[in-house]
Amino acid sequence: MKKYTYVNNLWDDAKAESLDQVERLVYRSNLLGQDQRITNTGGGNTSSKLMQQDPLTGEAVEVLWVKGSGGDLRTSKRENFSSLYQSKLIGMQSLYLGRADKGLKSAAEDEMVAMASHATFNLNPRPSSIDTPLHSFIPTKFVDHMHPNAIIAIAASQHCEKLTQEIFGDEMGYVPWMRPGFELGLAMQEICQQDAKVKSIMMGQHGFISWDETEKGCYLYTLDCIEKAAAFIEAKYAAKGGDKAAFGGAKYKSLEQAKRLENFTAILPWLRGLVSQQQRFIGTVQDDEKILRFVNSNDAKRLAELGTSCPDHFLRTKIKPLYVDWNPQTEDLGGLKEKIAAGIEQYRQDYATYYTKCKRDSSPAMRDPNPTVVLIPGLGMMAWGKSKSESRVTAEFYNCAVEVMRGAEAMDTYIALPQQEAFDIEYWALEEAKLKRMPAEAELARQTVIVVGAGSGIGKETAHRISKEGANIVCVDMKADTAEATANEIIAKLGQGIGVAGSGISGCGPAIGLACNITDRASVRAMLDQVALAYGGFDSIIVTAGVFWPSDTTGHIPDDKWAFTFGVNVTGSYIVGDEAARTWKEQGLQGQLVLTTSANAVVAKKGSIAYDTSKAAANHLVRELAIELAPTVRVNGVAPATVVKGSAMFPRDRVIGSLAKYNIAYTEDEATDSLVTKLAQFYADRTLTKSPIMPADQAEAYFLLVSQRLSKTTGQIITVDGGLHEAFLR
Repeated sequence: MKKYTYVNNLWDDAKAESLDQVERLVYRSNLLGQDQRITNTGGGNTSSKLMQQDPLTGEAVEVLWVKGSGGDLRTSKRENFSSLYQSKLIGMQSLYLGRADKGLKSAAEDEMVAMASHATFNLNPRPSSIDTPLHSFIPTKFVDHMHPNAIIAIAASQHCEKLTQEIFGDEMGYVPWMRPGFELGLAMQEICQQDAKVKSIMMGQHGFISWDETEKGCYLYTLDCIEKAAAFIEAKYAAKGGDKAAFGGAKYKSLEQAKRLENFTAILPWLRGLVSQQQRFIGTVQDDEKILRFVNSNDAKRLAELGTSCPDHFLRTKIKPLYVDWNPQTEDLGGLKEKIAAGIEQYRQDYATYYTKCKRDSSPAMRDPNPTVVLIPGLGMMAWGKSKSESRVTAEFYNCAVEVMRGAEAMDTYIALPQQEAFDIEYWALEEAKLKRMPAEAELARQTVIVVGAGSGIGKETAHRISKEGANIVCVDMKADTAEATANEIIAKLGQGIGVAGSGISGCGPAIGLACNITDRASVRAMLDQVALAYGGFDSIIVTAGVFWPSDTTGHIPDDKWAFTFGVNVTGSYIVGDEAARTWKEQGLQGQLVLTTSANAVVAKKGSIAYDTSKAAANHLVRELAIELAPTVRVNGVAPATVVKGSAMFPRDRVIGSLAKYNIAYTEDEATDSLVTKLAQFYADRTLTKSPIMPADQAEAYFLLVSQRLSKTTGQIITVDGGLHEAFLR
């Protein structure tokens, strides 16, 4: 097997030979997409020109299979590829040239994207990519278009064409920056026609495209090009002094990791509030060696201001990041906040100026002017997106941009895409149309919800219910393993999302599991700080954790068990609300707190004096906190009646004790499920609806209270008790 230093050769002949033609395209794509050194998330395209039977005529026709609009090479499946009649795509050239010759080149590009649907083979519903002409017009069977950092470093260099010739010789052609589409495809076609030696083309400030007549040959040649570029860069880099000389050398020193985390937790919710003025964002933190090397450097401020070069990068990271010129050795946290606040205000003004300067008559309205990447010396990077996976991708893309700048500066001088070209990509009508085609965001999208007690019972059911609505879920329980088990169940259903999950808590997906003792204020604070590191902050907290300690046959309960019951059921909820209030205040974003009380709070029961009185206190705690936390936070409660099935508060011995208490017939060797069903039905028969109350019934109430469906409701208790008339309001 051919070996490489800067990429991995993952091709398996036996695997490839076991696949049909289209499956081999998917296989090749997945191999290329899983390595960030080859292409970024969602970036790049692959294609195969295959002979297939026309479903109408039965004749053999040439079909272009190419990665369609959207999607990610790493995770793509067959359904993510468009299939088009190659002859029809070639025939569209005359349509384009006719319009372009009349001075309507830009409009013609957009029209051709729409016209491509008329070339669809076999009713394939996958929309074609704007890069389709690049693959179609290169007269070779297999084509790869990748965005490797090493190649883009050349593409983003001031003397790109000269470097391309020096590194690759005559086998790689060159085209200056052109927007993807017919013009670029025709330019590539002309290069192929003029010089048979050319096997690849450098695309100025974009990436490169390569090809071969065999599938494996195409894959390996793509790796060859990246390997050659990376080796050239590393040689130049080493000659300039290596790490110490990168980006002009170090200007600042990194804080120790413990201090970095302390500062991140102190500023993240506050910063999230600043960048979320128009729409909420979820954050990802990165403070590894490579990003610290950049943010601490002498050249970081200059390079950050230039912005990114590759269109795939700045569609996520915006035209440029916000670089905060803070000295971690001489300035304090208060000074950092002042600089961030001033920097964000200036960033918004700069973005508005950029929009006003570059907009065209047909441009969409200006998008959110807040930064999605914030760079701070000594600390690292904070990236923002509409979801956790989107913020991870934002971070991934700026890491790519940093590597591109590192390579370009080692060889030459880094240059960014001209602002007008960048704007025309960012506000391209086709990009706007793609955004509008995206499904509406889920009801709790862009939010993080903490569920305390998520390890079992009502809390577990609630975590699963809310995860369906698009929120990130923080599963909290006394034991880390039960919390993590629920989080893993959610991830198994939803997946990790797009992007590459980083190391540590900040690299998490749509759910995490954390241990916390809610009766310990330090434990609660530590948990909330971990949430800040994972997601940038939080929006809602649901507390379902509770304990029940029965009285003995004389009605007595030990003093320590009385204190324990109140400690969990009342004091714990207060501590959670009180600590969270600090974070909600810093964020300045509307939040929701939902506590769990009980029907027993208003209905006295024999044998449950500690539990019942603690839940009565919890009822009033809801009202008190609603006043204390207004207007930023709505505080409500859910009052379940007895939930037996799925409840951690009803182990077998308690179920048997209750059956005996109510003289319900059972046998000692009876299955637990049977015992639970008997007791649940007994409680149900005491209600008006005569139906057992399930954890899912409670979960629906929690969802309603953290959503905006009851946005004017605060200080209230919603009962979910099946119609227990003894608990009616009085």
